[in-house]
Amino acid sequence: MTTTEPSDIAPGLAQPDLEAGVRLQMTPAGLAIVTLAKPEKHNCFDEATIERLSTIFADLGNQDSVRAVIIRAEGKSFSAGGDLNWMRRQAGQIYDENLEDARGLAEMFARLDRLPMPTIALVDGPAYGGGVGLVACCDIALATPNAAFALSEVKIGLMPATIAPYVLRAIGARNCRRYFQTGERFDGAEALRIGLVSELLPDAPALEHRADKLIETIFLNAPGAVARAKSLVAEIEFLEIDDDLGELTAVSIAKRRATDEAKEGLSAFLEKRRPAWQA
Repeated sequence: MTTTEPSDIAPGLAQPDLEAGVRLQMTPAGLAIVTLAKPEKHNCFDEATIERLSTIFADLGNQDSVRAVIIRAEGKSFSAGGDLNWMRRQAGQIYDENLEDARGLAEMFARLDRLPMPTIALVDGPAYGGGVGLVACCDIALATPNAAFALSEVKIGLMPATIAPYVLRAIGARNCRRYFQTGERFDGAEALRIGLVSELLPDAPALEHRADKLIETIFLNAPGAVARAKSLVAEIEFLEIDDDLGELTAVSIAKRRATDEAKEGLSAFLEKRRPAWQA
């Protein structure tokens, strides 16, 4: 992976906990790489994995030096979703314990979804249940023909719940009504067709190359403008196009024009030089 090799994680970020099956690396340029690292268990989730991911996403969201985040996985699977032993323990819990556990899972997905910087999922194997949730929370998802997807919770008497808002936003209600109820497996081509995946690449090297190019493109852009562009999408996604929305967008661009970053960008363009964030 790119824009210089990943190194030890930056000061202020959560320290690694390989028992939780998650690894965090940073490149000097500000790319955070979050790797699901339990290949022998198909990168499934349990309490430790969820807590670790949630902590990482919270920490990344507070780091101005982080300019993009990649979510990837080791081994043959992206993520098989919930660990069976974890789900067995859940089944034995009382309602309040189950609710607290579910809230922790929901918080983890929300923290990923709300990261202020671009997020990219690299899917080179099966992603089921919560694994689909991770993909749906990311801004961009790249996949290979090795990728396969399933919202298979109904097969064991459950349902896609904490991931539902993000999957619904990605693939729409019509497709959710099908795949939430059938639990059927679908491939990368279908994931691309319904909007879960942004691009389908022929193999793993092509996946890595495309991710590198996307990161290079993102790093040419003004970090503050990128973050505000991302937050604007969430802010206006479900609003009616009317005069109030027109005013909201007018105020948004007026405020952005007044920022030091925007002034630097315009000056650099007129002076035919690199802006400060490309230095």
